[in-house]
Amino acid sequence: MPRVGGSHHGVLSAAFEGAPTAPRRYHLLRAGEVEPTAAWPSSSSGLRRAELVGEHSGSVHMGLGCVELEAAGHIDTHVHSHEESFFVLEGEPILIFDAVARRLRSGACGVLPVGVAHAWRTEQRSRWIDMRAPRPRGADQPPDTFILGRAPMLEAVDLDVRDPRSRNLFLLGDADMDIDTLRAGASVAAPTVSSSMATASLLYSGITVKMLVDKRLDAQLQTMFMVDYQPYAVAHPHDHPFEEAYYMLDGEVAVVADGDRFTLGAGDVFWTGVGCVHAFYETQGGRTRWLETSAPGPPELAPMSSDVR
Repeated sequence: MPRVGGSHHGVLSAAFEGAPTAPRRYHLLRAGEVEPTAAWPSSSSGLRRAELVGEHSGSVHMGLGCVELEAAGHIDTHVHSHEESFFVLEGEPILIFDAVARRLRSGACGVLPVGVAHAWRTEQRSRWIDMRAPRPRGADQPPDTFILGRAPMLEAVDLDVRDPRSRNLFLLGDADMDIDTLRAGASVAAPTVSSSMATASLLYSGITVKMLVDKRLDAQLQTMFMVDYQPYAVAHPHDHPFEEAYYMLDGEVAVVADGDRFTLGAGDVFWTGVGCVHAFYETQGGRTRWLETSAPGPPELAPMSSDVR
């Protein structure tokens, strides 16, 4: 009678010949392949969006997109049955929710919880990354986004993250990722949230990680954070019980996913699924930065495979 393992591995492998091939657990989208197209023509003006990660890439937990809204554009008030987070790349989009119109700027981010009515408008062309979890439904499924009508033309105010009404929002500044500045700390009068372990930047092995969106902002289904690599920083092979997506902002980094190696540059998008063994290597002696998202929200205890020997 054959035993499991050992020299009988070939016997077991033969038993699975003809079994379906497992789907690839990673996805690469090059910057030149990102092509925003018109979206919601009956409920917006000047809106274009590119789907970066979704069902087409193998994801079952997230939908990542790049949104463009032209000057004087708008998106009508709407609600989702999924959670939506965002990170502003350029411009000053105006986000309307909770009866306040907030003017955002590059580095602004936040989460719009399930069922929260919100709308967007612009005075200048703006771009942002949006992240939705769970993955939005396809066109052949019942709707999960519902239009409520035009938003009131409220006077816009600049985002103030110390305003309790901005509890779902955050603003990432250059100092938040600068190691020397972080050593000195912030003054009490600084226009930012109070320092704590919940808002701290994590520095390890030449890598700085700054949490942007998590339960602190009332996100329940996802996280969003910024990652900065110093020269020759390394994240050794590991995997997760959740999906991750990476939107490259600056520099270059080598990524290895399930044994395949790629070099990522600004504007590239990479995604890893549950169980995909991946690693990152800065090999050019420069700085690298990307925006990272994960879904579903990580469990309280999720050891990486590299931690278990």
